[in-house]
Amino acid sequence: MQDDRLIVALDVPHAAAGLELSARLGDAVSFYKIGLGMLTGGGLALANELKQEHGKRIFLDMKLFDIGATVEAAVRGLCQFDLDFLTVHGDPHVVRAAKEGASKSDTQILAVTILTSLDRADLDDSLIQAGDIADLVCTRAARAFAAGADGVIASPNEAAMIRALPEAAGKLIVTPGVRPAGTDKGDQKRIATPGAAVNAGADHIVVGRPVWQADDPRAAAQAIVAELAAL
Repeated sequence: MQDDRLIVALDVPHAAAGLELSARLGDAVSFYKIGLGMLTGGGLALANELKQEHGKRIFLDMKLFDIGATVEAAVRGLCQFDLDFLTVHGDPHVVRAAKEGASKSDTQILAVTILTSLDRADLDDSLIQAGDIADLVCTRAARAFAAGADGVIASPNEAAMIRALPEAAGKLIVTPGVRPAGTDKGDQKRIATPGAAVNAGADHIVVGRPVWQADDPRAAAQAIVAELAAL
């Protein structure tokens, strides 16, 4: 049984390991995230092979940030790979440029609000304005939607608040920082279980280490799918 609400993060060193893992997961997983860490390990080739030869959906998590012209050019180039989702930082000028770059493709642009590995102390260190982190996430989400983003990346803790925004109508919410009950939270600080994230309004959940570090990755993915199916 597949459920494309589950996106498995292929946070492995190189494309060969990604292909091996996807083979072990088989038809239990239909949607994969390939991130910046694999870019020099054949990540784009892996994305293309999984999409074109195995029929998988692909989320390329690049979190692009630069001047508008550069973002637009980068997105236009990446969209040649027939991606489903592509991330950029949620600053409005970045989102607008990314949407222009993706305008001749079906790739959906997702705007990163605030990374799920950060808390208020981290934001203070980065000189981010004062305020409750959930409020800042919602403000960034609303501005990204207004700039044209197809969806946002936010932690499960903020999903319900974002879903309630008028600007969120018809938009996607994708939540990393998802950990099945009883698994190690790793470097994530704002987390929830798969069921809690979807109940809060997430359209897709991203799960990495709890799947690929499991003794039986396929069984781990199937358990998450079963949890979602039982909602």
